Amino acid sequence: MKLDQVAVQLYTLRKTCTTASEYGATLKRVREIGYKFIEISGVGAISPEELRSIADNEGLTICGTHEPALTILNEPEKVVEKLQILGCKYTAYPHPAGVDLRDPAQVERLIAALDKAGAVLTQAGLVLCYHNHANEFAHYKGRPVLEAIYAGTRPEHLQAEIDTYWVQAGGANPTEWCAKLSGRLPVLHLKDYAVDEYGTPLFAEIGYGNLDFKAIIAAAETSGCQYFVVEQDTCPADPFVSIQKSLQYIQENLLS
Repeated sequence: MKLDQVAVQLYTLRKTCTTASEYGATLKRVREIGYKFIEISGVGAISPEELRSIADNEGLTICGTHEPALTILNEPEKVVEKLQILGCKYTAYPHPAGVDLRDPAQVERLIAALDKAGAVLTQAGLVLCYHNHANEFAHYKGRPVLEAIYAGTRPEHLQAEIDTYWVQAGGANPTEWCAKLSGRLPVLHLKDYAVDEYGTPLFAEIGYGNLDFKAIIAAAETSGCQYFVVEQDTCPADPFVSIQKSLQYIQENLLS
């Protein structure tokens, strides 16, 4: 993993990205900390043109986005238009909101819809990924739902954006999942998993939890990963301090 493959997910900084002016100030700090790439999610109602121009002005490249689940499935052409404005290739289906993963019919409809939407992006030279949480590790016909999603879609229509924290929370092994998705893992969410003294799971800065990121990154690189995205859903204090701690750990321990 090289430094120019490391991004930060703006969902971590969502509270300081509610307006265009806040977004600009946030990106300035992100660049000063040392990141070169951003993934956009959780920002306010800022036009794609502004998102792109402000990022360009701050010397940051947008490497991907998360778009609303229903927009991806029902209006993929709108996603294509936005990504073309942003100048980025990747987006991710963020969460199966409103889908009952216990219902086989709903799971099958989701799989078919993802494949269909992904085909629209593929035709435009773009890539749809699937971002997992823990609930996709519920079993469906004897295997995790996430496995069924990838088995039921064509690789050229749906790639992976594995989230290391949520794989661990789902009772699976992040390293094994990175290896399993060889050739299908262009983006990886680096998110550490810790517990407090009571055993309550916590989001942690990279290197401050319990995940083996050396093994995870090695497996992801072998699988062809292009972007490694730092994300922390909640931070103990200032999220800018958290993303700086994560980047410092990466620079000192994980770069090749």
